[in-house]
Amino acid sequence: MRRERNFIDGTFVDADGEPTIAVCNPATGECIAQIDAASDAQVKAAVAAASRSQRGWGRLPAIERARYLHRLADALVANACAIGAALAGESGKSVADASNEAIYAAEITRYHAEWARRIEGEVIPSDSVDETILLQREPIGVVACLIPFNYPVYTLMRKIAPALITGNTVVVRPSNNTPLCAFEIARAVEQAALPPGVVNILAMQHARAGLLCTQAAVGMITLTGSVNVGRAVLEYCKANIAKPSLELGGKTPAIIEPDADLEQAASAIVASKTTHCGQLCTAIERVYVHSSVHDRFLALLRAKFASVRIGDRVEDASRMGPLVSDSARQEIHAKVQRAISEGAVLEAGGSLPEGKGFFYPATLLSNCRQGMEIVQEEIFGPVLPVLRYDTLDEALDMANDHQFGLSSVLYSEQYRVALKVANRIEAGELYVNRTPADPYQGFHAGWKRSGLGGDDGKHGMLEFTQTRLVVMRY
Repeated sequence: MRRERNFIDGTFVDADGEPTIAVCNPATGECIAQIDAASDAQVKAAVAAASRSQRGWGRLPAIERARYLHRLADALVANACAIGAALAGESGKSVADASNEAIYAAEITRYHAEWARRIEGEVIPSDSVDETILLQREPIGVVACLIPFNYPVYTLMRKIAPALITGNTVVVRPSNNTPLCAFEIARAVEQAALPPGVVNILAMQHARAGLLCTQAAVGMITLTGSVNVGRAVLEYCKANIAKPSLELGGKTPAIIEPDADLEQAASAIVASKTTHCGQLCTAIERVYVHSSVHDRFLALLRAKFASVRIGDRVEDASRMGPLVSDSARQEIHAKVQRAISEGAVLEAGGSLPEGKGFFYPATLLSNCRQGMEIVQEEIFGPVLPVLRYDTLDEALDMANDHQFGLSSVLYSEQYRVALKVANRIEAGELYVNRTPADPYQGFHAGWKRSGLGGDDGKHGMLEFTQTRLVVMRY
């Protein structure tokens, strides 16, 4: 049985009397590790260490911080196999996919390191002849980073790399479902010889996460998670008026126009819906198909959904892996059953598999209506409702009739259609003739209840800064 300790002030520390957190392999249902849960004292010690180290870290020239980030990226690549093995065991991903996630995390780390000489301020014209106004970008201080279970290696570096390059220090709380890979990253931090306290990684129960987020030294809380957790974080922010950056739920709509390449669209949508068992915030969650191609497109989806095999991806990477937990599986199945009772037609899947692991089949539902729960609530699993429409205006009205606005998809070859959707879709992202992929040089930011702030690119990096106005009279 694997055992892990928390990483505080550059050191792995012994347990402090708290019960351990059990880590489960979702492909087998078996417990594979025990993680020391952080105590109140350890949470406070981690924040204090981050606060102490931030003074020196923030004063370093950004190019010096970049050199540390490049060393960390090197360590992530060198340890990709160990990180991938840990992630595969706790997430149900294949070892190859999990190891590639570590490589991708190294790439986004290097991307942010390259901002070192580009974190710019402004010179602003003054109303006085003998005065100069400067606007400077400065670090916020200590950042609490709350990491999800679905892409925990990439998301961890997606948050700490921009935080570090802008001069902040971090305390990371990984998901209790996937903490093992985070401690492998802590070993990479050790190997890269980052100053003690710059990066702290602690597993903890939910009550301790609240304690972390409400420490006086925490100036920013960044979360990728659910809307309900986002609401809790906003409550935490009230304690010290900490800055929130929240990437929350999604319900990506895909609009299929009559001129779309139906085979390409169907293949891409099925891949989006079945990658990591549909546990992606930008996975296609609802499809609107023009009536003139509805039956053809549904037939394509039906055949492709029926061909998806489920099983342990460590044994066979061509299969779709498990959901994160049995409770997630039961919740998704209940939503499917309610949709059928409301008139949806089950085209594929929809049954609870027997045997070990938290598997659920690729499930396709037709004859869905806009007001159904299956259309309005995030599924976060391999279930896809299909609706038909007659005009593009009708499709846009339905796509926008929603609480979420993270990403969206359009399949059409007409530039007029693409521009119309681009100007009217109520979402932070639109992907035309492809499914979402979050390019790290872009800006991943949701509308409506999908979040506040955002990640990636210049604008995501600047989320981790605050401004200082300097007015100089001479």
